[in-house]
Amino acid sequence: ERRRGLLSRHRVGLARAVGSMAMPSKNGGAATSGKATAKGKASAKKAAKASEQPVKAPAKASAVQRLPRRKIGVEEAKAAAKMTTDEWRALQEGLAEAWPAPEYMSKAGEGSHTCYRDETYAIVTRWTAETKIRYRPHAKAPGSKSHVRYEEYSKATTVAQALSLGTWPSDWCWDYERGFIKVDGPVRDEPLDISKISEDTQLTDVDKAINRWYRRELARNLGLKVADLNIGKGSGESLIMRAHRLVAQRDAKAALAAAEKEGRQIAEAEVLAVLRAWAFAKNPNRQNVLPDGSEWVWSDTLG
Repeated sequence: ERRRGLLSRHRVGLARAVGSMAMPSKNGGAATSGKATAKGKASAKKAAKASEQPVKAPAKASAVQRLPRRKIGVEEAKAAAKMTTDEWRALQEGLAEAWPAPEYMSKAGEGSHTCYRDETYAIVTRWTAETKIRYRPHAKAPGSKSHVRYEEYSKATTVAQALSLGTWPSDWCWDYERGFIKVDGPVRDEPLDISKISEDTQLTDVDKAINRWYRRELARNLGLKVADLNIGKGSGESLIMRAHRLVAQRDAKAALAAAEKEGRQIAEAEVLAVLRAWAFAKNPNRQNVLPDGSEWVWSDTLG
């Protein structure tokens, strides 16, 4: 504050000195310029105004002290651990062999912390509230927040219980891909089709949680808007079907725009790519084209 006050007075004094500077007259003498005086007063006002602003002192490298990195929740997690690290390691003997990860996880894929394998999505979206599950005992190491959570929700024996204990479909995917969950059934033959549900009362909390989560996952992974994936009752489109049809529609529009810009016809490869992206429905009514032993074919009417 003292340094700021001295600097402010110095600025005001300098402004006054500038304002009282004499301009040489035509006859070589010194004459006070009215214009210079006016400028001096304006400069003084600016300097006075500037003096009201705090002056930032130059930082000294030697005086800067780094604050320790904050580890919010870590100490609490350590205190809440159900066992010591040594006890946990002793309990892990033989569990990796008894609880292996799914076979498809050994293949190269696009899975990550927030993006799971297609096989995992296909499995988890078939679960119901009554699906019986078993969690690998003490799968996560003590000292972390995930350990505390896991010790609590791994007591669940059904998907409904797992949801009530604070887990979500993303947790189920993560744990399933690492072999932490075994499924004893029952499961759906196909993922839940919301369009075929006449009343919301027919949906369980697990159904709603999976549908909301899967809609967001599809939108993010396919570059779509979540709102565009809302399915109306009786629409005849499942969530996954609508998502792939929106992608096919987007690709078709892009191909048409490119062809128009380049002054060419649509290429066969572009048509094939759109048809491969399109989601065809299971049709049991095309009896004339059903292969032997099949009860349905992928079919749709385009045009």
